[in-house]
Amino acid sequence: MLINLHTHLEGRVRPETAAELAQQAGLAPHIDWREALQLEAPSSLTTFLEKVSSSYPFFARRESLTRIAREAVEDAHADGEHYLELRFGPASHVRHGFGLDEVIAAACEGVRQGIEITGMPTGIVVAALRLHDTELNKEVAHAAGRYAGHGVVGFDLAGDEARFPDLEPFMDAFAIAKAAGLGLTCHAAEAAPGQAAIDAVTLFGVTRIGHGAHIADDPDVLARFQDLGAAVEICPTSNLYTGAITSISEHPAPRLRAAGVPVVLGDDNPRQTGSPLSREHELLSSQLGFDTAALTKLDEDSVRTGFMEEHTRAELAARLRAASGDVHPEARARPSLPRDHR
Repeated sequence: MLINLHTHLEGRVRPETAAELAQQAGLAPHIDWREALQLEAPSSLTTFLEKVSSSYPFFARRESLTRIAREAVEDAHADGEHYLELRFGPASHVRHGFGLDEVIAAACEGVRQGIEITGMPTGIVVAALRLHDTELNKEVAHAAGRYAGHGVVGFDLAGDEARFPDLEPFMDAFAIAKAAGLGLTCHAAEAAPGQAAIDAVTLFGVTRIGHGAHIADDPDVLARFQDLGAAVEICPTSNLYTGAITSISEHPAPRLRAAGVPVVLGDDNPRQTGSPLSREHELLSSQLGFDTAALTKLDEDSVRTGFMEEHTRAELAARLRAASGDVHPEARARPSLPRDHR
């Protein structure tokens, strides 16, 4: 099963859509947007985020944002995915006359259209950003809460951890999101040491950590993190491109799994890396030693920790049980009686 729990709307803009929207807006019409949106080689988190931000001009209008969100759902479905959590930082796309609520509403509408077309359950995770001040991020959390149950399912903190490592300025925003009933996750230990992930869980109460690439660097940190019970959203190819790891084979996913830390999968910014979730899933088995049992556990942890509605969780769990042959007794068909006894 393909369950995508970590992917960014800003990293899913179709190059052909970018070209069309650029032409409409008079933005560099002769640029090759496939090349402009994709990274050529691994570098650093800062460079990676600069490349992702090249898509921001396309989010400045309601119609464009709605289209990008709808197409993101369609593309994930075409990749074979069964559930999608689509995160984005709405404060980056606010313009005069296009405020936070309107930005989030446009994304929710695009997701609604995508669900209608594909039938694939999808939720939005609203992200506060490290580079924004405390008050703006509190406004983002309040706006996210107003759309809880109307497309928004979670709250996140994203951005350049190398430049903005301090977590305390974001405590109020997470408290607001938690009070609204949103699922909580946080990018942490991507560019900072593993302790950052422990801090995010203890300060914010998050149940998932985005990337967490350095949690396994220190055995003591790994053991303490395991005790917290939070899941790690792994995105191997993205971690290579941000410089968090030096090769896919060195990704810490096997060490996390061996320590009993739940891992779930995402493709982060697939336009920049060229690696959608289906390829990330394949890398788990081809380069990171995930056998059938490990992949099944990943699916189970994804269903358990996803910020999905309970009926969606139940449906996905039933599909997993059916696929493994572990059907609940009440769901099994009654054995056929011999014809003479019917």
